[in-house]
Amino acid sequence: MAERTTSDDDREMERPQFGTRNLPSHGDVFQHNTWDNVTWNEEQEKWAQEKVDENSAVTVSSDQLLKYETEADKYWDKFYGIHNNGFFKDRHWLLIEFPELAPNTVKQNIDRPIRAALTDEERSHGERHIKILDLPCNEGCKILEIGCGVGNTVFPVLVYNIDPKLFVYCCDFSAKAIDILQQNPAYDVSRCKAFVLDATQETWATPFEPESLDIIVLIFVLSAIHPDKMQHVVQQMHKYLKPGGIVLFRDYGRYDLAQLRFKKGSCLGENFYVRGDGTRVYFFKQEDIRTLFTDNGFIEEQNFVDRRLQVNRGKQLKMYRVWVQAKYRKASS
Repeated sequence: MAERTTSDDDREMERPQFGTRNLPSHGDVFQHNTWDNVTWNEEQEKWAQEKVDENSAVTVSSDQLLKYETEADKYWDKFYGIHNNGFFKDRHWLLIEFPELAPNTVKQNIDRPIRAALTDEERSHGERHIKILDLPCNEGCKILEIGCGVGNTVFPVLVYNIDPKLFVYCCDFSAKAIDILQQNPAYDVSRCKAFVLDATQETWATPFEPESLDIIVLIFVLSAIHPDKMQHVVQQMHKYLKPGGIVLFRDYGRYDLAQLRFKKGSCLGENFYVRGDGTRVYFFKQEDIRTLFTDNGFIEEQNFVDRRLQVNRGKQLKMYRVWVQAKYRKASS
């Protein structure tokens, strides 16, 4: 799976100060393309909910709902077939927000921008510090990315993580995406194994054993899964993580620009929509994620809403992006 970004997103993700540009209370909102850590007021929340109520007033038929569920792999194969790997940009924010993916890079002081994601309390105190969660592994870390798409997370990890014993597993619902990833010159079979997996299946066929993974990465993936099947995916992740292993999560938040732009007739269910190309997306609240993980044996290490304001200075437009970012740990034995 893959986050659907705009060209403005891609340009803004490249800036070193990602996550630290806060809008002054009396500042010029059109001074920059993007502002971080934006606060919403009650009026804005009310307006966003009205937009959601409006675009959710008409839902698809039960036959259409079944079609999007049973043929989901075909829609994603078509998506990757059209866009190939030219659609995507590297996730420049990845190791800034999730330094656990390459902790040895931090320790070796390799030059790259770093900002650990902050909790709401830390933000309110204006804290800016690197926080890297402890992992069960000292070396030879095993990572799995679910919904790897064409490798926008996998390849940066392989580049920046200098652990010679690192091994990255990556899987996707789409066979087309895995084929594109495996054809990439950066795909190194000595450090990486890509395979096709429908994470909603009752039993997973995997090249690794239960309780063998140190990190599972879940970025803009859970939102593409029917809400009724999300709990099963979380339970399977718990099964394959080592005690003390962690899940790194980032996905669409409630009232994100993408949700507010849907038209009537695109709604599949509460906060669940189908795009024009047949792929689906759910928009989460913090509590949705907290409940999913803590009810299934995980300990919360971090959970916050990342609100960003993007502006079009030419048209004097303001556009709000909302994501939920979280880190959860499997309890040690």
